[in-house]
Amino acid sequence: MDIQHEQQGPRHAFFIEREGRRVAQQTLSGAPDGKLAIIDHTEVDDSLRGQGIARLLTLNTVEWARKSGVKLAVVCPFARSVFDKDPSLHDVLA
Repeated sequence: MDIQHEQQGPRHAFFIEREGRRVAQQTLSGAPDGKLAIIDHTEVDDSLRGQGIARLLTLNTVEWARKSGVKLAVVCPFARSVFDKDPSLHDVLA
């Protein structure tokens, strides 16, 4: 799956696009200092459910946070469940 990243000001999105439309995405809100981002929403189209797409989006977000030196706060239940199941991701938690 080709997961893309876009940033518009303090907002970020990691997403998968098919035929010109987003079929999955995870959104983040960045703090003004650029050192914290809040994972606030994950959405996966019904056609992709059960394939671990929410986990893939979260892993991409974690990779970006590690490279960028950003800590993450997680309010999205989908993303929270990924972090709860995988302690190796906790290094990026705020």
